[in-house]
Order: sequence, then C-alpha cells, then structure tokens
Amino acid sequence: MLVNGTHYRTVWMQGQSVFFIDQNALPFSFRVHEAKTYQETCEAIKDMRVRGAPAIGVTAGFAMAQAFLQGADIELAKQDIEATRPTAYNLFYATNRVYKSMSPVLEAQCIADEDVAACKKIGEYGVSLIGSGFRIETHCNAGWLACVDYGTALSPIYVAKQRGKNISVLVDETRPRGQGARLTAWELYHNGVEHKIITDNAAAYFMSRKEIDLIIVGADRIARNGDTANKIGTLEKAICAKEFGIPFYIAAPMSTIDKKCATGREIPIEERSEDEVLYQTGKTAEGMLERILVCSPDSHASNPAFDVTPAKYITGIITENGIFKPGELR
Repeated sequence: MLVNGTHYRTVWMQGQSVFFIDQNALPFSFRVHEAKTYQETCEAIKDMRVRGAPAIGVTAGFAMAQAFLQGADIELAKQDIEATRPTAYNLFYATNRVYKSMSPVLEAQCIADEDVAACKKIGEYGVSLIGSGFRIETHCNAGWLACVDYGTALSPIYVAKQRGKNISVLVDETRPRGQGARLTAWELYHNGVEHKIITDNAAAYFMSRKEIDLIIVGADRIARNGDTANKIGTLEKAICAKEFGIPFYIAAPMSTIDKKCATGREIPIEERSEDEVLYQTGKTAEGMLERILVCSPDSHASNPAFDVTPAKYITGIITENGIFKPGELR
C-alpha cells in the first residue's frame, strides 16, 4: 500500500533487524521502528506495535530467523516468541515453519511473500460479494496494516474501490484499543474509500434500519468446524447479523486455520491488561499525545482480547483458495 506516495509493507527484515510500521503511533504519526534482536521483536508483538494475525505471524517468523542469526537457544527463543500472543494461530504456523527450516531467513521471507499473495487473492475472490452501492461493516482492523500488504477483510473493499464500485464502510471503533477508529479509518481515508466510524454498540441500530448490506471481518484463529476467534465484539455483530438477515463473512488466509483445533472451545483466549480499558491515549489540542484515565478511579476491568463466533453465525469464509461455507473447511 502507498503512504504519502511511497510503497510500504507492514513488516520486513533487512540484515539482522526487523522493521515494521509502529501501529501504536498511528493515526497521529507515521513511523518505522527497528527491532535489532528477537527479544525486541517479541516486545513489539506483545505491546501491539505489530498487530493483526497475519502480520503477527510474519513478524514471529522473522523473530525466529533473528534467533538463529543471534545464535540464541532456539528452543527457548521459540517459547518466548509463541508466548507473546497466544490466540493468533498464524504466529505458531510461522514459528514452526522457520524452526524446521534449513534456511530460516529465506523461510521467514517466503512466509511474508506468501501472505502478500494470499491477501491479494482474498480481495479478488471477496469482491464478488460486493455490489455497487453496498454499505459494508467491519470490526477491528483487517487491512494491510494487519497483514504484510492488501489485508484480509479490507482487501475485497480495496478491489471494489479500484473497480469503480460505489461503496461505503461503517467502521466499528473496536474498544478498547480502537483498531477500527485508529487504523481501519486511517487506511480507508488514505485509500479514498468513503467511511464513517461508529461506536461498537451502534451496529444493531444500523442493521435494524437496513443500512448495512454486508459484514466482513478478519480472524485470529479458525477451528476445523469453522468456529472463528476474532477481536472481542465480533460475536455480538455475528448474532445481530443473523437476526437481521445480513451476510456475515470471515476473511483470512489458510494459515489462520488450526487443523489441530476441532472447535472454538479449544481456542485459547488472551486476557490483556486492564489498563487498556481504564486508560485511553489521544492527541490534545496542542498536538501532544496524552494518556488519561477514563473510568472510575477505584474500579478494575476485565479485558479479554478475543471472542469466538460459532460457525452457525458465519455465512462464509473468504480465503486465497476461494470462498467456503464453514462446514466445508474439513
């Protein structure tokens, strides 16, 4: 994707360093961060400077390559990397491939290139679902920032835009980290796609008014039966979509499918710090970034990062190999 006329991938490796767009700085500033060791790359995954299952997977693959180049204890490094974000299956897919490879750096780069190709195909298949004039809802960020390029849920939207289809997007803000409001909206703006940010609890209102024609979201892990883990809040969107007869699609590369996981009940759910709920960071009128408490000072919070949408609520899954019903994944 282009940023100010320059093509960027979300994450790439050069020498022994891993470079990535710092997503914690967006949308207020655009900067590239360098992680010189696998430990620094692990920290970047944990603190969500890199986020989105495909991007996490590619970054984890690069971290494994760094560990080999550093001469680190590979078994320990693999454990460290896999402990960063336990829900995203792409992470484990990548670490295992690089771990078993005779050429770790080349294998990690291959995973990155495959992700680009897969996301491009997802867009080409998914655009068939989008009619001119469609109003599409998204949740969290599943654009090129969540992958290496193109994106998953946003890839069909970008292709639709390129083909001249008149579309608009309702962007769930996606509390507590605001990936929709901060990242998806930033992407759509820079790609000239008409959009509006809505609060997470406004979706059913727009569905009831017949102002949403299609919902496409990404995925962090897909079980064999089609149950899908995605950013917290996805489940309630799927339930409402079923009630109002709105097609609900998952967009994800095949590397997100966990063949060892029979159903969503087996998917581990990451519990993140309560501070993400209690505090917010924003830009002041003076242009400074400020972190402020937005909740009752004496209260605590629970912060599951993901929920699991049962296959019965999912219309189809868009992959680089085509669009499948959840039950066809087996």
